Amino acid sequence: MLDNMPRGTICIEDLEIGMTRHLRKEVTDRDIELFAEVSTDHNPVHLDDDYARDTIFQGRIAHGMLTAGLISAVIGEQLPGHGTVYMGQTLKFLAPVRPGDVVLAEVTVLDIDHSRRRVRLDCRCSVGDTIVLKGEALVLAPSRKFD
Repeated sequence: MLDNMPRGTICIEDLEIGMTRHLRKEVTDRDIELFAEVSTDHNPVHLDDDYARDTIFQGRIAHGMLTAGLISAVIGEQLPGHGTVYMGQTLKFLAPVRPGDVVLAEVTVLDIDHSRRRVRLDCRCSVGDTIVLKGEALVLAPSRKFD
């Protein structure tokens, strides 16, 4: 299940405080396996049902950074979008994401520094009514002046 808003670029000249973009994605077993392969993080809490049942999570969970990657996708594809440069990100993991969960990743403009092309973004991911991740990002936004 994938529910993305339109992709592209919103230049800093067109950004407004409060602008929001999102994507919705079901996290699958394949996503978790591919993330483990790419990241080389093969922690059995992500990959082994028997092992994960005996942890505090009582079952397998997705990598936290896989969930955080959905925030990156919103920033890089939608808000501000193509041409955005990540400068920093804070993350707080609040609840696990499990295989089959549908994650809603949302990004909202908090502050715009036009002189430095910097934008501060509120970032959050939720599964249903549960916020599973929250944080802030600082990005260098694209500008029509530098096309």
